[in-house]
Amino acid sequence: MKTKWKVVIGLGVLAAVAGGTVASIKYRQSGQVTVQTTTAVRGTLVSLVTASGEIKPRTYTNLAANAQGRIVELMVSEGQYVKKGQVVAKIENVQATADLDAQRANLASSEADAASTEAGLKVQQDNMEIQQATIARTKTQAELARVNFNRVADLWEAQVIAKQEYDQKRAEWEQQQAAVREAELRLKQMASQIEQTRAQITSSQRRVAQVRAQMNRVADVLAKFDVIAPLDGVVTNLPVRIGETVVPGVQNSAASAVMTIADMSLITAEVKVDETDIVNLKLGQATEVTIDAVPDQKFPGHVIEIGNTAILRSTGAVASNNTSSNEAKDFKVIVALDNPPPTVRPGLSCTAKITVATRDGVVKVPIQALTVRQRGDLDDAAKEAALKGAKPTEKDSRGPIDLAQQEARRTELTGVFVITNGVAEFREVGTGITGATDIEITKGLEPGQEIMVGPYQTIRSLRPGTKVTIDNRTGVDLNQKG
Repeated sequence: MKTKWKVVIGLGVLAAVAGGTVASIKYRQSGQVTVQTTTAVRGTLVSLVTASGEIKPRTYTNLAANAQGRIVELMVSEGQYVKKGQVVAKIENVQATADLDAQRANLASSEADAASTEAGLKVQQDNMEIQQATIARTKTQAELARVNFNRVADLWEAQVIAKQEYDQKRAEWEQQQAAVREAELRLKQMASQIEQTRAQITSSQRRVAQVRAQMNRVADVLAKFDVIAPLDGVVTNLPVRIGETVVPGVQNSAASAVMTIADMSLITAEVKVDETDIVNLKLGQATEVTIDAVPDQKFPGHVIEIGNTAILRSTGAVASNNTSSNEAKDFKVIVALDNPPPTVRPGLSCTAKITVATRDGVVKVPIQALTVRQRGDLDDAAKEAALKGAKPTEKDSRGPIDLAQQEARRTELTGVFVITNGVAEFREVGTGITGATDIEITKGLEPGQEIMVGPYQTIRSLRPGTKVTIDNRTGVDLNQKG
């Protein structure tokens, strides 16, 4: 008895299931589907590329230590405005200062030696001029002695004077000739001494130049103990304190950071744009920037730089040839803010909406109205072959089948469902630019035609020719029905 009842109950369940299945099939065959619609309109469409990033000054510099030592003085505070060339911090420089003082003393000594040698040359040149005058006077006296000797010689030949007078005049002439030769030799010696002194002067001058170069080197070392602002700007980061020790950079180690100075006259938004959108960007494109810290305000700007190197989205590192092609990549884009607020600070999070295209008078529909169908799904013959279980072969009972045609049936078509007399018909369309919520229709649709925009699941699975019921009540979620 119990077994009999089990069989009866089982048969009843199967009947109920079968009945439900039949009812469901009939319901679907009735084609009554509730949908939401809208109308294709003509208007202006703006295509935007949205990217996020942070606020950064266009020009900034990270000042690092160029010398090792303790910070002994900080002349600025964070947020303070500084001028180019201003000393903003000092590092302990006792040894460098002592080295510079020693080089200065050495330079002064070398310059004094050079000046003394130059003064000695002046004295030698004056003595040489005196010696030249002495030679001229001696030559004159020698010439006079020669004339007197010649006169006496004539008288001596005439036996008019005594031999003693003749010998005396001759000795005087020879004495004057010797005096001339002596004066000329002394002049040559003076000239040689002058050349030697000039060589000493040249050596002294080179010594002075060498010491001056050493002093400049030491002065440059000393100057590195002063941290100097390289541009006009604002101190945006000051990580050190007085008394902390800083070190310069070496081969594999970065130098100690002292502070960051930013030129706040040009504020930019540095954002990362997806690789699929970067090809649409151009320099000068208008941009609307929103800053998280300044809500309910939008700041106009324009694109001033578009990166050429891909950046890995996962790590932020530059993509290399070894990077997997499947990994998402971004490109850096810099937008200059036309009128940044005075309260803006570097590092604030922001979002940029870049206008890549604007078109007037175009036919547009909501993006969710678009759907994709295979050409074979729209072909009644293909549907019939699918229902019969036909397989794509080169030949069957109906004759040869073109494989190229079979491939064409798998071609995906983009379109919308147009509602005509309560029936949804698939209409293939051409698309143009995409806006925030709408997309441009370039062909296949006219303004005023009613199209299906929901529910989403229905648009994905709806068959062309299905009868529909329109329900455009606000707030109704048709995905929850039936």
